[in-house]
Amino acid sequence: MDSCVCAALAARDHAAAAVHISYGQRTEHREKQAFREICDRLGIQKRLMVSNDALRAIGGSALTDPEIAVPESHAIGHEIPVTYVPFRNAHFLAIAVSWAEVLGADTVFIGAVEQDSSGYPDCRPAYYRAFNEVVKTGTKEGRIEVVTPLIAMRKAEIVRLGLELGAPLDLTWSCYSREDAACGVCDSCVLRLRAFEEAGAADPIPYAAIAQKT
Repeated sequence: MDSCVCAALAARDHAAAAVHISYGQRTEHREKQAFREICDRLGIQKRLMVSNDALRAIGGSALTDPEIAVPESHAIGHEIPVTYVPFRNAHFLAIAVSWAEVLGADTVFIGAVEQDSSGYPDCRPAYYRAFNEVVKTGTKEGRIEVVTPLIAMRKAEIVRLGLELGAPLDLTWSCYSREDAACGVCDSCVLRLRAFEEAGAADPIPYAAIAQKT
C-alpha cells in the first residue's frame, strides 16, 4: 500500500519507472501481480523485475524462511519482529540506484514508513540519510537522491493521501502470509485495516473469514 501511494506520487510528478524485486517472500506471486496491475493503472510503462536469491538463502525472517511462522499482530512486542528481513532495503535500493544511473534518473522513491510500522531499522530517516551519502560517493555523478515522502506519515494519512491521488489501493497487497485473501491478523494486515478504519474508508481488498471477526 505504501509503495503504491509512493508510486502514484512519483508518476504524478515525473516520468516514472518502477522496480519490483522478488526475494523468495511468501507472497511473491501475489506481489508480482499487484506490481503489474498498479503499473498498468498508473501508466508506468518502464519496468524492471528482478530476483534476489540472496535474501531467501540467508533466511532469518518469517517472510523468507518457511520454517519460521508469521506471527499474529498481538504476538509482536517492542522488539524488532521476526518478519524483519535482514538489511532488505539496502538490497532493494542498490538495484534501484544502479538502474537510476543507467536511466539517467535523479531520484529514487521508496515508500518507507517509520510511523505506525513494525519498527524495522531500515525504515528510519537516519538510515536514508546515511544511504544517500553512500549513493553520493559511490555513483558516477553523485547526483541521485533517495527520497522517502511517506516516512513521517501515519498509516491513516497515507490512506487519505492515496485516496486523494486516486492511487489504485484496490490493487495493492500487504499480507505477509496469504495470496488468496489477506489473513487480517499479521502485523501488516492489522496496521492496514486500522489505517483504513481511522481514515474512514473501506479497505477494498479481500480478507479471509478470520479477518471479518477481528
